[in-house]
Amino acid sequence: MPASWYALHSKPRKEELLFEQLGLRKIETFFPRIRVQTVNPRARQVRAYFPGYVFIHLDLAEAGFSTLQWLPGVTGLVSFGGEPASVPESLITALRHKVERINGLGGELFDGLKPGEAVEIQAGPFSGYEAIFDEQISGNERVRVLLKLLQKRLVPVELPAGQVRRKDR
Repeated sequence: MPASWYALHSKPRKEELLFEQLGLRKIETFFPRIRVQTVNPRARQVRAYFPGYVFIHLDLAEAGFSTLQWLPGVTGLVSFGGEPASVPESLITALRHKVERINGLGGELFDGLKPGEAVEIQAGPFSGYEAIFDEQISGNERVRVLLKLLQKRLVPVELPAGQVRRKDR
């Protein structure tokens, strides 16, 4: 049986421990993390893109389920009907590119923004415009801002989160 990608579920906030344990056992892993620029300088600067999950690449028949079952921090493989669910290679590749792109833009920049705060749009067709932060939507990837256009009318616009930054005072 050829090696496949699987999603391994971890205990709450134990993804990093699980990632390290898998590395010690020479198991190929993908643990997508994104940089976050927070208001609080003591807050975590890197967060799991999929909290509670680490992706592993192995031949499950060769490695054996018990190898994974007893790792510190693991709760089990993501399974459906008792069968471990494989993750397509194309999805892993797409996730790698997505995480690289987010981190390449400086990470998720809106963390800690509150509705009503002034923001500046950093990229895209509205680059350089000022707006008002409205809300975070769609699982940390997009935000809605209110853009001041003609006649000072506020128009809601949805943008990738990496394009928005808190306006310097």
